[in-house]
Amino acid sequence: MRTYGQYCAIAKALDVIGDRWTLLVVRELLVRGPCRYTDLRNGLPGIATNLLADRLRDLEQAGIVSREEAPPPVATTLFTLTSRGEELAPVLRELLRWGMPLMAEGPAPDDVFRGQWMTWAAEMSLADREPDAAPVTIQVIADGEAAVLEASGGTVHAALGRADDADAMVRGPAHAVLGLFTGQIALDLAAAMGVECEGDRAALERVLPDAAAA
Repeated sequence: MRTYGQYCAIAKALDVIGDRWTLLVVRELLVRGPCRYTDLRNGLPGIATNLLADRLRDLEQAGIVSREEAPPPVATTLFTLTSRGEELAPVLRELLRWGMPLMAEGPAPDDVFRGQWMTWAAEMSLADREPDAAPVTIQVIADGEAAVLEASGGTVHAALGRADDADAMVRGPAHAVLGLFTGQIALDLAAAMGVECEGDRAALERVLPDAAAA
């Protein structure tokens, strides 16, 4: 392992997690839970398979990731975060918060998008503003990637997948959907950017930031 050779906690931490792709491997395991190797490759477009293997090995040696053999019908190796690895969640959340303003200009032509990347952003930015009301479910389709928002009891939970009977649906380009969810753009501007909203608009406005719901 390369080292900065500095007796400083930040430098020591970067000795372990500062290499390219390392924190993105941790991101995938945090937002998705235990993953197969193929799941990680799909969630890390652009990474070479040998480099992913190297990063997983380094993270295992550092006590951040562990592997286990899943029983049938999965019958494959699953990678998961250790308790030490899960301690990186607040670090990744603050990086997400810090990086959100950098998303305002929209994606570069070659940028790719995965649905799991918006789940944390949604949970951090949205709030259930009617905690005493009945739960609502919102289907989100961003660049073809599906996620479900559930607002209940004052909290909003986001997960990959499709809802059988959602109260509302939001569909559109990922940058516009994320802009709406983070309060950077309002509903009318989101619509002009290609976002379509169907179903109960009140269910959507219940969770949006004030600026976006205006």
